[in-house]
Amino acid sequence: MNRLLICFSTALLAITSLAATAAPIEYNIIPRPAASRVDTAGGHFVIARGTLVVAPTAQAAQSAQYLARYCEQYLGLPLRVAASARAGEPAIELSIAGSGPHEGYTLQVDSTGIAITGNDEAGLFYGVQSLLQLLPTRAGLIPHIAAGRIDDAPRFGYRGMLLDVVRHFFPVAYIEKYIDWLALHKMNVFHWHLTDDQGWCIELKSHPELTALGSYRAGEIKGFFPGVYHDMPYQAYYTQEQVKHIIDYAAQRHVTVVPEIDIPGHCMAVLAAHPEFSTTPHEPKHTARTWGIYNRQNNVLAPTPQVFQFLTDVFTEVCQLFPGPYVHAGGDECAPKWWEESHETRRFMKKHNLKNGQELQSYFENYVRRVINAQGKIMMGWSGGAEGVDPQGSIIEDWLHRSLTSARDIDSTHHYIMASSRWYYLNSHEDSLQTDLQPPRKVLPVKDVYNFNILPDSATAVQRSLLLGIEGCVWTEYQPDTWKIEHILMPRLSAIAERAWSLESKKDYDDFARRLVRQLDRYDLWGVRYNHSFERSLPVPRER
Repeated sequence: MNRLLICFSTALLAITSLAATAAPIEYNIIPRPAASRVDTAGGHFVIARGTLVVAPTAQAAQSAQYLARYCEQYLGLPLRVAASARAGEPAIELSIAGSGPHEGYTLQVDSTGIAITGNDEAGLFYGVQSLLQLLPTRAGLIPHIAAGRIDDAPRFGYRGMLLDVVRHFFPVAYIEKYIDWLALHKMNVFHWHLTDDQGWCIELKSHPELTALGSYRAGEIKGFFPGVYHDMPYQAYYTQEQVKHIIDYAAQRHVTVVPEIDIPGHCMAVLAAHPEFSTTPHEPKHTARTWGIYNRQNNVLAPTPQVFQFLTDVFTEVCQLFPGPYVHAGGDECAPKWWEESHETRRFMKKHNLKNGQELQSYFENYVRRVINAQGKIMMGWSGGAEGVDPQGSIIEDWLHRSLTSARDIDSTHHYIMASSRWYYLNSHEDSLQTDLQPPRKVLPVKDVYNFNILPDSATAVQRSLLLGIEGCVWTEYQPDTWKIEHILMPRLSAIAERAWSLESKKDYDDFARRLVRQLDRYDLWGVRYNHSFERSLPVPRER
């Protein structure tokens, strides 16, 4: 007779190791919930084959179907979904309260069932995500979920990850997988970097030449900059049908897609299609074939009526294509010399009382902000370019701050997202043993990502209120392969997710590291090709 394999939840495993302490035993979940307690005397609920998931509304049914698909796909455990249950029937009951903090939820477990109540649809979905982390990490095991309760809601409303698909392109199926990983970590924003010097990767009906010409580059370098040039042509972009599919796919997982169209610098791909938009229109133009900040060559747009009409066309269409509240307009790393060396541009600046290139850059960004705001959306822009934009209707994404030591480091006028290039740019080594990802300028272990001080203690109440959330970034100059994306993403995504979701009072790296050991098992279950640097740092090898 085959023996039934029984898997107790992580919380029960935690009971053994923490029994000697007086502190309440928490469920082993990343991100760490606001309040979590295992009832050691309450027994457990068994999720058997065919266990009923009750979803009385269409909104709840979406999370119920998600739960059922996960259990079938990863555990080989079929569940039933229905609108109601018979009296006394053991079940997992899903419901929406319609009140309470946005994205919050409660999860209660006793020996008769599990009840997840979301404050709203997103909250219910995140309650399901917490339940998934109490399930086994191998197929064929029967889930025994320890009795207890979770009361939870996120610290920040914006919890994002960027993926650069310009330097290297990734197919729709992989974008779906990336979004899946965000959802499993309770991240709610996918920042899609779609244009840059090296290519234009989104179809626009108003300007088909952008993909016909701007999505093509004649080759690229291999190896670290300056590398060795390879003349292998490279061309790829997403059709509008594919974009709509990704938007819908993300929305089903409560992830908002934020498109980025980078202007007025980083525009070599635009100029490849429209050399007349340059301050040097008679010089040949092509998409960039190497990496880095490409303003060693003239990659800025000229302030002409034709360019401003082009920007109106582009951002109007992008706003109408993407239903989310934000559109990112880039806006950083413009070399003012290209404007200052142009007689026509200097004349424009004088006419509009613009004293320097920084003010002209702000002029461009404010123009685009008005276009985006007219479509009922908020403009996002990188720090170093967006500070001169009207705070009404705009958000700064702060990538320049490598440390925040005092309140003086914080902009006190704009809402902003923290995306520190030192701590949240993941295209870097996780330990000194890595040699194949990026030039070895820095090492960024998961511990440092987790411990980054998002806000200094001296921050004022106003400054704290302006911080909307945090974002990690995956730039792909040296990541042409999907395994490399996963290698730099995990497990540092788990650290970013916890800092974005969990209360500051819950910050505890040692506790996080203990829970991360279990998270590695989930990575294995999901088929993630993650980085093993953290695992190598463990004092005792983890059990598999």
